[in-house]
Amino acid sequence: MPSVERVAHRLEVPSGQTFAELRQRFEDAVPAYDVELFAGFVADRVDWATVTEATDRVATHGFLRYWTVDAGPLMSLAGNNLNCAGYLMGNHLIAQRMYRHDPGIMLYAPLRVAIHEDVDRRAWLSVDRPSDQFGSFGRPEIAAVGRELDAKVVNLLGVLDLPVPAELD
Repeated sequence: MPSVERVAHRLEVPSGQTFAELRQRFEDAVPAYDVELFAGFVADRVDWATVTEATDRVATHGFLRYWTVDAGPLMSLAGNNLNCAGYLMGNHLIAQRMYRHDPGIMLYAPLRVAIHEDVDRRAWLSVDRPSDQFGSFGRPEIAAVGRELDAKVVNLLGVLDLPVPAELD
């Protein structure tokens, strides 16, 4: 059985905002995936152009939130008092461009994002660099899309008024 070793750069981006402010800004910029809408598209067997139009209309900054977990309340039961929200963020239009070459890319699509506090109550956004994840498939077509996702993360950081880590330049 093959295994693939890869290096991943976890990008830890300081925000200068409170946890609540950063979380709200992120959720405003990355709208929730409409499960009912897209399930209806599947049930109705609509064409991809319909999916594309609906996605582009909603994902104004290129990403949707497919899943959210607020870890803070549960972790507080163990005596932890720091906030953290985890997300799966992505875009199925982008994912399908890789999926057709290797459906295994769904291991990394959507991207995992965490908005969290440190012990000094500073809020951070953390995400692995997409090109590391998708470059590990050894397919130039997939790697190219991973680099495009790096650029989309840069754009999103700009929307959130966050600094861009040197690893994304």
